Amino acid sequence: MDVLASRLILRPRERDRSLRFYRDVLGLAIAREFPGGTVFFLGQGLLEISGSGGPGPSPDQVLWVQVRDVRAEFEQLRERGVTVLAEPECKPWGLHEAWIADPDGMRIVLVEIPSDHPLRVDVRNL
Repeated sequence: MDVLASRLILRPRERDRSLRFYRDVLGLAIAREFPGGTVFFLGQGLLEISGSGGPGPSPDQVLWVQVRDVRAEFEQLRERGVTVLAEPECKPWGLHEAWIADPDGMRIVLVEIPSDHPLRVDVRNL
């Protein structure tokens, strides 16, 4: 398979509330808007908020977001009133993680990859 692009699509219970969260609280930039939906830039991928969903996300779903400074991002988000699930900490596998939730309960893990970790690649410098 030759994958050209990828997009995660969320169907929130309250679209406007989710738009405010991802745009105003997380600060994601809008890639495009269309009737009934908004697409945000999410690193090298896209996040679409469109339609309406059921009772909430599966507890098995997690949005993984790599950031440069997990503690700084976490503190800013806490100040903005996000739901905190777990404080920043270094995990046994070497990643620094903090967990938050969106308004529908979608779990979001903020991840900082230390400079000496094997996963560390900043594609902007390639």
